[in-house]
Order: sequence, then structure tokens, then C-alpha cells
Amino acid sequence: MDVNNNNIGDNTELRARGDWNQIKGAAKQKWGQLTDDDMSYDEGKQDEWFGRLEQKTGHAIDDIKDWFSKTFSGTSNDPNRPSNQNSR
Repeated sequence: MDVNNNNIGDNTELRARGDWNQIKGAAKQKWGQLTDDDMSYDEGKQDEWFGRLEQKTGHAIDDIKDWFSKTFSGTSNDPNRPSNQNSR
């Protein structure tokens, strides 16, 4: 289900909210030019936030959304989740 019509499943979005510090760190590792200010997210301003990320990273919004979705939609034991990569 996608209540926000943002092409990110609600379960993924809820999980993302719970792991926000982890998400910010992973995004800043992927796109080294991102700052804490770039990762500042205001409720209801998701389109503006994705626009800032698009401008800063040079990647299309759909590619950025796809990365977030793929990176954080796995199960808690998924080896591709950043929190599970530290234990290798």
C-alpha cells in the first residue's frame, strides 16, 4: 500500500522513519557530498526534500527513491541492509 502516493511502500516508509539515523548515514556514504542539512526532512515536504537530493547528488528522483526502497525494504536479516553490513 502507498498512502502517500510517493512510490515507496508504507511498510518501507515506516521502517525508514524508525531507522532514520542509519538511513542518513548510509545515504551520506553513498553520496559523499550530502550534509546533515541535506538530510533534514520536514513532514509534508517530501517532494522538496527529494528535489534537494536530486540537485545535490545529480541523480534522478526515481533513482534516489529506488535506492532508498532497495536498501531499506529488506528483512532485518537481509545482508544488504546497512545495519547488517557492520557485522561482517
